[in-house]
Amino acid sequence: MLLDGIFAAVTTPFYSDERIYFRKIEANMARYSRGLLAGMLVLGSTGEAVMLDDEESRQVLRIAAGASAPEKILIAGVGRESVGATVSLAEAAAEYRYDAILVRPPSYYAGQMSPAAVRNYFESVADRSPLPVVLYNIPKFVPYQIPIELVAELAGHPNIIGIKDSSGSVERIEQTVAATQTAPRRTVMVTPIFEAVTARMLTPVSKPEGDFVPAGDLAGGAAVATAAPPAPAIKTRTKEVGFQVLSGAGSKVLASLDAGASGAILGVAAFVPQACVEIYLAWKDHDSQLAGDKQARILAANSRIVNELGIAGMKYACDFNGFYGGRTRSPLLGLSAEEKSEVESLLAGIRN
Repeated sequence: MLLDGIFAAVTTPFYSDERIYFRKIEANMARYSRGLLAGMLVLGSTGEAVMLDDEESRQVLRIAAGASAPEKILIAGVGRESVGATVSLAEAAAEYRYDAILVRPPSYYAGQMSPAAVRNYFESVADRSPLPVVLYNIPKFVPYQIPIELVAELAGHPNIIGIKDSSGSVERIEQTVAATQTAPRRTVMVTPIFEAVTARMLTPVSKPEGDFVPAGDLAGGAAVATAAPPAPAIKTRTKEVGFQVLSGAGSKVLASLDAGASGAILGVAAFVPQACVEIYLAWKDHDSQLAGDKQARILAANSRIVNELGIAGMKYACDFNGFYGGRTRSPLLGLSAEEKSEVESLLAGIRN
């Protein structure tokens, strides 16, 4: 799977009584699908994944996938404390035709997570997962980092294709890219213009028979239902890719791309996706001045809303910018009126 570009780490909306608001998930995913994002991460840190039980997680994954455009890459956050629970959720993601899974390290027994234990966890998951694995380094929430030396070793596994590094360190991004240069290269399927080919593009959902009426029959008054015509075949080609490194830091997107990252998975992209994509597009066009201007444009919002106000801030920013964020799930608290006003001021110049 090709992992180039900007991915939004999306939120999980809730009703006021904290039930999952599935209709709003559908609305959000449909709107993300109409933009220029490479894809979406469902049930990452921004999605309050740790607040959901396994059945809720499966339902969120199913609904989100069903509402997403087939050309958008879907990554499922499936990290659990045990190998078995993680693989079980990975199997559900495969059933719903996700393209890859994002797996964080176990955290509860952090003191016992030696490099050998962490390696065993990731390799065991990768051995059994039906989907390719993207490692998730998130020291803000998991009280240790995945050693770069270990990342380099894991990059040799045939089912581990990349890492999302949310350390915020561009130096670590650069070191990870260098350490994984010798990882085996993989042949991936892409479109004729070298964009990713997703599972949903290859296996479109079949329409039930009897719901398609040819236009000619309607014009002639004979409304006889027939089977829908098959979807046209996708034209593809192949591309060789190595181990792919993605940044998880909205303030360091441009610097990470310059350091060798292939893209970024961002919480800030949940509420200003276009502004984030514009950084990547300017960088791709080799317009360093414009890319720098676009990066500077989101710095204050990312710093205050994502890094300081956290989930509640991101959800209110989604509400303000035309997506649905809604309330957080307890024990996370909402924003004060003053904080909401601050979010609105920060987003005034970057509305989508």
